[in-house]
Amino acid sequence: MEDKKEFVVALAGNANVGKSVIFNQLTGGNQIIGNWPGKTVEKAEGFIEQEGVRIRVVDLPGIYSLSTYSEEEIVSREFIAKEKPDLVINVVDAVNLERNLFFTLQLIELEVPLVIALNQYDILERKGLSINGKKLSELLGVPVIKTVAVHNKGLTELFETVRNALLKGEKKVSHLRYGKEVESRIKELAEIISKKVKTYYPPRFVAIKLLENDPLIKKEIKDEEILKKADKFRKELKEIHGEEAETVIISERYAIASRIAESVIERKSTLKKSIGDWFDKIALDKVWGYVFFILVTIGIFYAVFKFGSFFSDLLSNWLESFKPVFMRMPLTPFWNKILWDGVMEGVIAGIGIVLPYIAPFYLILAFLEDSGYLARIAFLTDNVMHKLGLHGKAFMPLIEGFGCNVPAVLGTRIMERDRDRFIAAILATLVPCSARTVIILGLVAAFLGPVYALIIYVLDFILILITGRILNKFMKGTPSGLIMEMPRYRKPVMKIILKQTWIRLKDFVYFAFPIIIVANVVMEIFSIFNWIKPVANFLKPVMTNFLGLPPLAGITFLFGILRKELTLVMLSTLYHTTNFAKVLTPRQIFIFGFVTMIYIPCVATIAALKREFGWKRATAVTVGEFIGAIVLGGILNQILKLFMP
Repeated sequence: MEDKKEFVVALAGNANVGKSVIFNQLTGGNQIIGNWPGKTVEKAEGFIEQEGVRIRVVDLPGIYSLSTYSEEEIVSREFIAKEKPDLVINVVDAVNLERNLFFTLQLIELEVPLVIALNQYDILERKGLSINGKKLSELLGVPVIKTVAVHNKGLTELFETVRNALLKGEKKVSHLRYGKEVESRIKELAEIISKKVKTYYPPRFVAIKLLENDPLIKKEIKDEEILKKADKFRKELKEIHGEEAETVIISERYAIASRIAESVIERKSTLKKSIGDWFDKIALDKVWGYVFFILVTIGIFYAVFKFGSFFSDLLSNWLESFKPVFMRMPLTPFWNKILWDGVMEGVIAGIGIVLPYIAPFYLILAFLEDSGYLARIAFLTDNVMHKLGLHGKAFMPLIEGFGCNVPAVLGTRIMERDRDRFIAAILATLVPCSARTVIILGLVAAFLGPVYALIIYVLDFILILITGRILNKFMKGTPSGLIMEMPRYRKPVMKIILKQTWIRLKDFVYFAFPIIIVANVVMEIFSIFNWIKPVANFLKPVMTNFLGLPPLAGITFLFGILRKELTLVMLSTLYHTTNFAKVLTPRQIFIFGFVTMIYIPCVATIAALKREFGWKRATAVTVGEFIGAIVLGGILNQILKLFMP
């Protein structure tokens, strides 16, 4: 037994295999979320402590290979090779064993101590299948544990297996052999590498990657003799097989995975089509799929509007009932105004106006995500995304943008190319986030009707489409094809949905809510000392003469840079009412909602753009959207004068 008291365990696997669920179940609340050094890929770490043994668990990004096509793959490969974790838990989707084993075989090539978590096993059994775990373990030379992470099944056995392996310190290395032509060249190249080069990677892994023409490995192995030998072997394999060496190795790896899967999967009963299979006939249909998607979208916003408007009135009226209590407090008129009109009106705005719209939206988004339907939307919208110079995968961060633009911008990391990421990020900043939804539903829909709110959304989507077309035309590059995992439908787990909802909502509670209160207090101080009028007069040429809005609207836009929902909150503060029909005409309500929708990313989104693309591009996006919003708002104002008072 080793004396080591702290171990490092990495979780690795494909996307959508339940890896993050296992990570959360094992580590509980002991988690640290950050970024990999020098990368834009999120890093999640957690800790387990038991009987004097401390285990640091690192959740690696969900990937499909250890090639270098994306930052996620580079991060995962370098962590395993350079950091050398004591053990890797390879989370494998039991239902898609063959495809997942393709990645497992590459982990074995890295010669890392491995334990396989055969996850989502309950879904496999419902399909009338089973896997001979003992035989699979013998074929791969590593322990195999069957798990159902969402129901916490098999995780105790998994932890005990991992813990025992760590304490024993055994580092068995198993190699799976390729065909004769490939294997002989791997072996010869590996022998030369082991004698002449010192590297983080095992010699056999380096040899395979050189035959696959891996650019990062070639850059690291600078020995001319080895590089020439690898080049010679690649040419020989191409002559023998009529394919590039990389294609030959990938094909043989898939063949090994296929043979293993076929030998361990056993059928217990006749396969029946699941409800998900029948539902996909509608959800993925070229016509009905779009009809269903549009109905779902309308249903979401109708539900959020109904829920939000009801609870907004209920909570606002209840909180307003405490005003007499505060007014009777033994304070000077100045501090009474600061306490109620500043602090408490800020609290009322946050709880009464904003929260009732944001919370249900995040809850529905988490439900759709956990059910597997969001991936179907990406598939459906692939053709539309191609017209924007992107592919369907870009729709995932755009959907995330309906919750918040910050994770949407960060979510563009799933795009392989910088051009695609930047276009997707710009479009993501134009997606109506939950804060904008508060304004559109709480102002436009509430005082003009849902149809007018829908018109603003349509105008925004048209703007996104036109912007995407323009960016695609002037930014060099062609859109790549869509290759992504289509997860199975699954029954959403309420615990996971609530956790995802809280993670998103936490940003509002901890970050936005204090800003709303502070901004409200600042606005009240401006009001008490009569500083608002000079600022409003300064903004009047643009706000009133061009956009047709009251001068005070300009001040709300300034606060909206901090958080979009602050525009509505500050409007309420400035006019001391939540009945905006008393202070704004129907045309002004519509223009206010439209300009707020597109006029500038909030400061958190600007920071995310800077983090991902640098100050120059972040500034260009911010200035461009500000100018565009003012120009389009002014044009819309002139048009609406013909139809609206």
